[in-house]
Amino acid sequence: MNTKTLTKGVYYLGTGLLAICFVIPLMWALIASVSPQAGTSQTSGHGFGNYVKLFTYGAGLPVYLTNSVVISVVCVVVTLVVATTGGYAFARYRFPFKNALFILVLSVMMVPYAALLIPLIVWLKDLGLSNSLVGVGLVLALFQLPFSIFMMRNAFAALPRELEDAALIDGCSSLTAFVRVMLPSVVPSLVTIGLFSYLAAWNDFMVSLYLLNMDRSPLPLALVNMRQQTIGVIDYGLTTAGVVVLTLPAFILFLALQRYYIRGITSGAVKG
Repeated sequence: MNTKTLTKGVYYLGTGLLAICFVIPLMWALIASVSPQAGTSQTSGHGFGNYVKLFTYGAGLPVYLTNSVVISVVCVVVTLVVATTGGYAFARYRFPFKNALFILVLSVMMVPYAALLIPLIVWLKDLGLSNSLVGVGLVLALFQLPFSIFMMRNAFAALPRELEDAALIDGCSSLTAFVRVMLPSVVPSLVTIGLFSYLAAWNDFMVSLYLLNMDRSPLPLALVNMRQQTIGVIDYGLTTAGVVVLTLPAFILFLALQRYYIRGITSGAVKG
């Protein structure tokens, strides 16, 4: 056995074991959600009793999912638009205090976002976005922008200027060249920051807890209320069913876009 074959075998063994470590908790949650357990809605046999209760609990699962979708869409759209235009400006244009401003944007990542929630509550109230799903989405986008702008700035900087110059010579305006030439060239990075912002918004608990009333809860916040039942007993069946529903969209989306995600990480985070 040569060294190359041995190295490849060790690589596949290691990645396989790592994958199993990540998959086992998901499989356990899926099996537990349909298994019989005392104190749950599925006390005998295997079935979907916990999912039925989840669907009808409180305001209803469709309401909680809709709230999560609205927050996630707002966060992703704002992040993509601002990070793309901001990253392009930092990569291609010269303006006063450019480097200082870029460092200032990156410095936001060093501030724990929990420390900013109280001022943001006051700010959103002044803007008329108190207890608003859109307001939560904007706050989450704010926390995603430093890393996303960094990614997009590096992605655009890695592209040769000749691409844009050729488009301008062919008669394109700066905006047309940006949309038709530059954006298609950084799709992997766009997918990467889109996935990051989606996962942050979809799984968020703290921002929603501070900024939303319980009647507008997204699914993660609603699950915390669902799990606590009579005299403090935790309904594990309902909790695991909620975990499966919360995980499934992100799992499918990541699998569908993983090739773009991997390319975006390697191209957008290395070239500077």
